[in-house]
Amino acid sequence: QVRLVESGGGLVQAGGSLRLSCAASGHTFRSYGLAWFRSAPGKERDFVAAIGWSSGSTDYAGSAKGRFTISRDNAKNTVDLQMNSLQPEDTAVYYCAAARLFGVRTAAAYDYWGQGTQVTVSS
Repeated sequence: QVRLVESGGGLVQAGGSLRLSCAASGHTFRSYGLAWFRSAPGKERDFVAAIGWSSGSTDYAGSAKGRFTISRDNAKNTVDLQMNSLQPEDTAVYYCAAARLFGVRTAAAYDYWGQGTQVTVSS
């Protein structure tokens, strides 16, 4: 079992930055791949970024590449998403997710989810 709790969302102007954090509980945290997804109003939950068990492997959606950075600290049981150069189209609820795999961008493949944190980017 893995329990995930996100934090760090908020309101930011276009061009600004936010850092999201996800705190995980569960003794098997280190064996899970972790990812961030986002859901804008009226849209499906989209993949943003993922990181493997040892932080050596990362994967980014095209919209996130070059602007967002995913990282994890297995000692602290956290996974972060640093978001720079934010744009209004980044406005969404951001979710942290965990799965016993890496490299899958499909939400249905993930076993555990946080409650989400709202990110709003004003123009």
